Amino acid sequence: MPIRVAHIGTGNVGRLALNQLVSDPRFELTGVCVSTPTKVGTDAGALAGLDVSTGIHATDDLDAVLATRPDCVVYCAMGDNRMPAAFEDCRRILAAGINVVGTAPGVLMYPWQVLPEKYLARIEDAARQGNSSVFINGVDPGFVNDLLPFALASTCQRIEQVRCMEIADYASYDGTTVMYEVMGFGRPLDEIPLLLQPGVLSIAWGSAIRELAAGLGITVDEITESYERETATEAFDIASGHVPVGGVSALRFEINAMVGGRAAIVIEHVTRLQPDLRPDWAQPAQPGGSYRVEIVGEPSYVVDICPSSDRGDHNHAAIVAAAGRIVNAIPAVVAAAPGIRTTLDLPLITGDGLYDVGQR
Repeated sequence: MPIRVAHIGTGNVGRLALNQLVSDPRFELTGVCVSTPTKVGTDAGALAGLDVSTGIHATDDLDAVLATRPDCVVYCAMGDNRMPAAFEDCRRILAAGINVVGTAPGVLMYPWQVLPEKYLARIEDAARQGNSSVFINGVDPGFVNDLLPFALASTCQRIEQVRCMEIADYASYDGTTVMYEVMGFGRPLDEIPLLLQPGVLSIAWGSAIRELAAGLGITVDEITESYERETATEAFDIASGHVPVGGVSALRFEINAMVGGRAAIVIEHVTRLQPDLRPDWAQPAQPGGSYRVEIVGEPSYVVDICPSSDRGDHNHAAIVAAAGRIVNAIPAVVAAAPGIRTTLDLPLITGDGLYDVGQR
């Protein structure tokens, strides 16, 4: 019997997650919730970019979607700049007895030692009340920071450092809020965007750091963060808008889990809007972008992950991966014990049932 699933949020990740929910026979779509007024009333098939009619029409009423009594909600609403609202949405869904998988709020990937106890308790209490569970994940933060390094670490005899990297050109990323408001691209250096406010990097990737530390049995002394930026010498356009002369055009940041004065775990991002910017920074393993997991130990590893897609570039492929990571977790999350679930709790999700020769 298909798992009954409702969907919230049809932005970059949400649209692709909805595409799989409509197409995958393991799931029965019960409702779709949107925040954009012009999307209200639109068939889910159209919102997913599919030439099909599902008979499920989008609403902006969360209660109406929950009233369809799904087994699980796929939560892809924006969380970067509306974290309190995203927490409250998840709390309401869990309290209603409905499981949640999603990409936001990212701190729920592994909230212990990151989220204040009073907020953590509200989520856990709602999950106990509803006998429901929540799993938040994605790519980075997501499987590049937990599933993949854990798999490699399981073969080591000694580990000195784990480094997880995203190295990508974001010029084709069509997300105005993320690019300009959250990351600060196109803005002058004297404007500090949301992501670079003191402590925000450590919160945004703190869950990934803490989960890695927990899985590796590491006690972290402190988490540090740093960043550097480069500005444009010539104006140019990107998918999400315009970058003027003097606007930020490249960003590199690190979040470090320090143990005994050494960085035991490092998450590093190198984000460019043009490939020739800051050639001294780390370069991707393929044109456009890649992810990298490095382990210093015995043995040591450098593993590059190069996403690609028949339907778009490296950025599109990464978004598909984020959507697939949470949608494919639905059966395991529905079967899981109540509460906040992480990659450390869930069974290995293998892609069972996804084989399809397609049109290749």
